[in-house]
Amino acid sequence: MLREVLENSLIVSCQPVPGGPMDNAEMVVGFALAALAAGATALRVESVDYLRAVRAATTAPIVGIVKRDLTDSEVRITPWLSDAEALADAGADIIAFDATSRPRPASVVDLITLIKSRGKLTMADCASVDDARVALAAGVDFVGTTLSGYVGGPEPTDPDLALITAMQALTPYVIAEGRIRTIEQAAAAIEAGAYAVVVGSAITRTEHATSWFKAAVDTAVRHRRAQQAGTLAIDIGGTKILAAIVHGGVVQRHAVMATARNADPDRWIAGIVEETRTWVGAFNTLAIAVTGFVDEGAWSALNPATLGIPEDYPLVERLTAAFGVPVFAANDAQSAAWGEYRYGAGEGEDVVFLTISTGIGGGVVMHGKPLLGLGGHFGLLRLPSAGAAPFEDQVSGRWIAGEAAKAGHAVEAPAVFAAAQAGEAWANDILDRSAAKVALLCHDIQLMFDPKRIVIGGGIGLAPGYLARIEHALPQSRPRLRPRLVAARLGSHAGVIGVADLGTTKR
Repeated sequence: MLREVLENSLIVSCQPVPGGPMDNAEMVVGFALAALAAGATALRVESVDYLRAVRAATTAPIVGIVKRDLTDSEVRITPWLSDAEALADAGADIIAFDATSRPRPASVVDLITLIKSRGKLTMADCASVDDARVALAAGVDFVGTTLSGYVGGPEPTDPDLALITAMQALTPYVIAEGRIRTIEQAAAAIEAGAYAVVVGSAITRTEHATSWFKAAVDTAVRHRRAQQAGTLAIDIGGTKILAAIVHGGVVQRHAVMATARNADPDRWIAGIVEETRTWVGAFNTLAIAVTGFVDEGAWSALNPATLGIPEDYPLVERLTAAFGVPVFAANDAQSAAWGEYRYGAGEGEDVVFLTISTGIGGGVVMHGKPLLGLGGHFGLLRLPSAGAAPFEDQVSGRWIAGEAAKAGHAVEAPAVFAAAQAGEAWANDILDRSAAKVALLCHDIQLMFDPKRIVIGGGIGLAPGYLARIEHALPQSRPRLRPRLVAARLGSHAGVIGVADLGTTKR
């Protein structure tokens, strides 16, 4: 019997895309014969003409259907009794029809009665278990999941395995059909209880199968590009602006610009856009480290003497508009602390980072987490001056240049270091006084946070001999109280490396 022939079988639906290049009888016959040669047991063919052509080429079982777009009913599959008669005359062994509860030209009972009168088996294309129950009560031979997901609402992407199981509780003759696109899904349908499995578009609709593969390739390309693309990391300091493409803790390219102190953030951003205009495509996110304070994407100065910034400048908003990518913003020293912790001298241990440059910044990483917000702004401490001025105004590069001017030498900090190396007493005195104050700060930091190490960075902090001066000036105390000072390893790239990684972590 035909029913037994179809048990545990693959039925291939040979339905070309209407109006497509394969929408002709010769191609449908070719599909059918190729499917049978590869092991399909039966075929599902749409239209009387195509069914007649396939029947002339094979004796294999054929499920026949006719599709119509009606103006007075949403039923499309074999809606009229005359369609069923024509399919029977053309040689169909099984005739399938829409068995949903929607308004229809011919009732389920009348279709079943007519088809059986022609000696053919019947298949009810259902959308629900209730559809199947009604069709089985009317005497249908097979029930199919064909219309599940196609009678309203968003169309699913996967086959309805739950419906297969529910129908199988009513009858063993359940044919799984609809959105079965992979060998795994076909196998899952059998495991869910299907008597046979129909596969159509994945085998015979080249246009559909190609579009699936094309979509998968496009998605993979986007994913690969996203993985390969770096972060545009920017570090705006009081002296210079560094822009870099950072990927995996590595600076792949960079550009340095002077910070125009007489300009404003809008002009700095415009300059960065111009400097990096050829980098489009090399990054898909942006992370920025800035001197001062960042709160909810707004940037403000904590010490205007370091860099004048309008209060609550909408930094993230302006950068997003300028570059069109997601933006993360953080303090520069906190970013550098994270960079040294992850990739530099912090070596993954509890660390406090001090950057000594135009001003003094700081960052803290404890138990693998960065202290953000106002945490680590050691340069703004007021206790050393009894409240008169921020600590950085007595130590940093600006202070060094100011002390040099008082000594009769109108030079910037780098020239003071050069003079000290040449043995100039006035220069050594200035640097010793600066280092002594930093040494006291390090002593206090050790008591406050007890880090494994204090990393010293920045243009002043890494200048020749400065770290040794700090070490020499540390208060004498037993070893457990003495901080361990180490030089930053990432140099001027600590901020961009850190903020790029921190931005990835925080998103």
